[in-house]
Amino acid sequence: MRWCARCVLPDTRPGIVIGDDGVCNACRTHGLRPEVDWAERARAFGRLCESVRSDGPGYDALIPVSGGKDSHWQVLTCLEHGLKPLCVTWRPPGRTALGQANLDNLVRLGVDHIDFTVNPDVESRFMLAAFRRFGTPGLPMHMAIFGIPLAMALRMSIPLVVWGENSALEYGSPDGLHMGERLTSGWLARHGVMHGTTAEDWIGSEGLSARDLTPYFGPSPDDLEAKGLRAVFLGWYFPWDPEAVRRVASGSGFSASADGARTGFYDYADVDDEFIAVHHWLKWYKFGFTRTFDNLSLEIRNGRMTRGEALAEIARRGDEMPREDIEAASAFMRISPEEFFRIAERFRNPDVWTRHDGRWTIPDFIVPDWEWT
Repeated sequence: MRWCARCVLPDTRPGIVIGDDGVCNACRTHGLRPEVDWAERARAFGRLCESVRSDGPGYDALIPVSGGKDSHWQVLTCLEHGLKPLCVTWRPPGRTALGQANLDNLVRLGVDHIDFTVNPDVESRFMLAAFRRFGTPGLPMHMAIFGIPLAMALRMSIPLVVWGENSALEYGSPDGLHMGERLTSGWLARHGVMHGTTAEDWIGSEGLSARDLTPYFGPSPDDLEAKGLRAVFLGWYFPWDPEAVRRVASGSGFSASADGARTGFYDYADVDDEFIAVHHWLKWYKFGFTRTFDNLSLEIRNGRMTRGEALAEIARRGDEMPREDIEAASAFMRISPEEFFRIAERFRNPDVWTRHDGRWTIPDFIVPDWEWT
């Protein structure tokens, strides 16, 4: 493993490339922000909104939302530009009370909203199939998050889909600068966390039929564009910063967690789903880092934390295993926690981990005196 000399991300993170200077591509991309003409990009978004805005019946834009801080920012920005949006949510099976409260608050901002629930039995079997095949129970989540809103936009002839941040830009992608504005099929293939699969590839897994998987058969972004629909990232037009977005959302009634961060460093991110911590924690087995490393790297790039302070925070947190969430996710997938760990162990990366004195360790870990448990 190599670690970025500026942030705290390793080159095992998908999309991260560390250059000869020891700095990762995510940090280099962020360093180019001052060169961006943000005023012109804001005007470009205004022109885009003007091109789709209509005084007649129908929706000008569709906004995929969870109810989180980014969702509030997307909705507020679209409303400020005079759009009539339809908001669409894939309802997570582990939705939290706080997540529901924030989603209700978002709807009260003045939007129409569809809360799409997948058959829990289908979702349970799909999660287990994905976990067993790829070590990621979050794959159905990503397939639903991207597929359901795009399908809705196509079927309702909505001309614009407005996503929030572009994770390829924020968390690292060798080609992120060339894939910054639109969500395309190429973007989904590289950054959609679906391991290059479509719903069709899961027919027969855990007894799932094509009819069972209907909600996951979404159109590709290229199909949308062929119909004259565009899917864009708001973070291309306006500088995305989690703390700045949180302030905007909080000013409109969004609430952070009163019990601290559910996963990672931010107490206002990933607060809507009790299973998301499991998805993020499995990065530890596969890549040797967790959601906290992502968050702290953003804090470093935005000048709110030094690398030394980030390393101290990582050391202070120690083992971040979300035990209660693992138990809840295991129960939903109808397996025991013991079976969960047996499956997870199959995906422990031998290029990252070494067995030493009966314990798994990461050689040359970024925190030298890490307490391995």
